Amino acid sequence: MTTLRSLLFTLWLYLSMPVYAIGLSPALLMPVPVALKVVRMWARAVLFGLKHIAGVEVEVRGTEHVPSGAALVAAKHQGMLDVVALLAILPNPCFVLKKELMPLPFFGWFAWKTRMIAVDRQGHAKALKDMARQARDRLAEGRQIIIFPEGTRTAPGAPGDYKPGVAAIYRDLEASCALVATNSGVHWPAHGFKRHPGKVVFEFLEPAPAGLKRGAFMQLIESRIEPASTALLTTETGRVSGP
Repeated sequence: MTTLRSLLFTLWLYLSMPVYAIGLSPALLMPVPVALKVVRMWARAVLFGLKHIAGVEVEVRGTEHVPSGAALVAAKHQGMLDVVALLAILPNPCFVLKKELMPLPFFGWFAWKTRMIAVDRQGHAKALKDMARQARDRLAEGRQIIIFPEGTRTAPGAPGDYKPGVAAIYRDLEASCALVATNSGVHWPAHGFKRHPGKVVFEFLEPAPAGLKRGAFMQLIESRIEPASTALLTTETGRVSGP
């Protein structure tokens, strides 16, 4: 049954992309908020299918820590669901993503239109400066900038390898940083098509305060996100996942 439901959801997911991107493509000619609304509609449609087809429910905890205005958000990254869910949860999201994704049909079109922050991961110091510049612009627009500090997906239970990009934005922001833990990889793994029924939790933790030195900031966010994500690996269905 899980295999069949996963196949049906995969069909729902991949059909939803061209349906929204082509059917609502006039939004690409409209102001950014209109295009972003289309993207968030698509994200909610994916979550609807995930719940009612694949049996995977998404719960948000720590809602008192969910930012509503300009903010930096550092989130655990275990799979595609992290992007989809945060698009639906946050009111004005802006992702830091790799530049290679921008030419992709549908995804790249709306990422460009909604002014996501594209980073050349081979650019090193120049890329960090460019990312910080774009982040300042998006923060001035009242956006929530979501960055995955690990830079790539990690399996549930695997130790994170936190990169310095998040610290570059944090330094310029001069404000607190929202933190998000999750167990998403248990139910929507990074590889394969199977979606395992149960509850995915996105937990907004106590934010990292403003004004920390780079080393202290990096240590703090890792020490909060990693244990909280590990604690979520035992779901209400009793399923436990590890590396």
